[in-house]
Amino acid sequence: MSLSVSRRLAAVTAFAVAGLFASAAPAALAAPTAVAAAPTPPDIPLANVKAHLSQLSTIAANNGGNRAHGRAGYKASIDYVKGKLDAAGFTTTLQTFTSSGATGYNLIADWPGGDPNSVLMAGSHLDSVTSGAGINDNGSGSAAVLETALAVSRAGLQPTKHLRFGWWGAEELGLVGSKYYVNNLPAAERAKFAGYLNFDMIGSPNPGYFVYDDDPTIEQTFKNYYTGLGVPTEIETEGDGRSDHASFKNVGIPVGGLFTGASNTKSAAQAQKWGGTSGQAFDRCYHSSCDGLTNINDTALDRNSDAVAYAIWTLGAATPVPPGQSFENTADVNVPDSPAAAVSSPITVSGVTGNAPATTKVDVNIVHTYRGDLVVDLVAPDGTVYNLHNRTGGSADNLVQTYTVNASSEVANGVWNLRVKDTAAQDVGYINSWKITF
Repeated sequence: MSLSVSRRLAAVTAFAVAGLFASAAPAALAAPTAVAAAPTPPDIPLANVKAHLSQLSTIAANNGGNRAHGRAGYKASIDYVKGKLDAAGFTTTLQTFTSSGATGYNLIADWPGGDPNSVLMAGSHLDSVTSGAGINDNGSGSAAVLETALAVSRAGLQPTKHLRFGWWGAEELGLVGSKYYVNNLPAAERAKFAGYLNFDMIGSPNPGYFVYDDDPTIEQTFKNYYTGLGVPTEIETEGDGRSDHASFKNVGIPVGGLFTGASNTKSAAQAQKWGGTSGQAFDRCYHSSCDGLTNINDTALDRNSDAVAYAIWTLGAATPVPPGQSFENTADVNVPDSPAAAVSSPITVSGVTGNAPATTKVDVNIVHTYRGDLVVDLVAPDGTVYNLHNRTGGSADNLVQTYTVNASSEVANGVWNLRVKDTAAQDVGYINSWKITF
């Protein structure tokens, strides 16, 4: 799916992560660029996602009408997903557990490469309730995660983070499968997680567009994607603690995800914003026998499938956090509209031995109504300028990003500045905070 582009943005629609697409600094500044570009996230074919849903529907029809824990339909679902991943070059692991007297299965798929000490995982529960095939709940999330994993293989993606995908069993019995997985991870393995992304019900027939408000970086990633589409989002509340992300969150792993609504009723304001029918549940077939192939909104499924890939490509390309001390400035600094001069937010660094590392990490949080206007630089104590952001992102608002700078030629101690200039009129904002980690 192509992203819509508005207002001044005619030729630039760039996806930014860890400071990608930073332009080279002027020669007079003798400044290296901060980062390199990352691969563009793909458009996930809706037809492919729906083909997986059709297979899950057939599996349910051939196995008593459902894909529930302990039933033949669930094991057949796991086998289907595993076969696709094995053929695509993933290393798959079938994890077994027991719940309610029956054997359950989790499927874990690792993509080779990436930093083994920085794991980004996406997952969804694959089981249905006993009353139906569970095509929206949660064939939708499972199919989108599967097709994104297959897109990783097709692209030969080489992310900086290690990518892992998971399909959980017995979620409908109380997050049993994901709890089992997390509880059996040694503490050292848990500590390697950069984040877990959860996708549970992302094709509801009367959809809303809800984003988890857990980890702020993951949340902002999904908001950036939807801002690029011109689709407003709301914070997800209906499923708090009710899906598999809770298993990860409860042990301190950063989490985020997407949701299109279940049994809650769509309000008139939400119908005006998103379309659909007010006064009706987001999914009238939630946990019912009618949750079949006709219980899917294609637009919502298409958008959210692309969002899964956007997050994997974006967050997966981010440079792992380097060890070392962090220094932060949380004071607001207004960024005046063009043609006003640039403003700076200083951080005084002390107590760090020697030079800054080649993986100096800069976290930027700028509130602004049009980030495509902004030029953002890191200015070292000796005046060397490292460009972080050069008018990318178009009509999207806010700039919440992590950048990696090779500042190894700089003495770490001294006053570092985040310098921000608005280069076009009509939009304003402020530096909310920024942090530098050595």
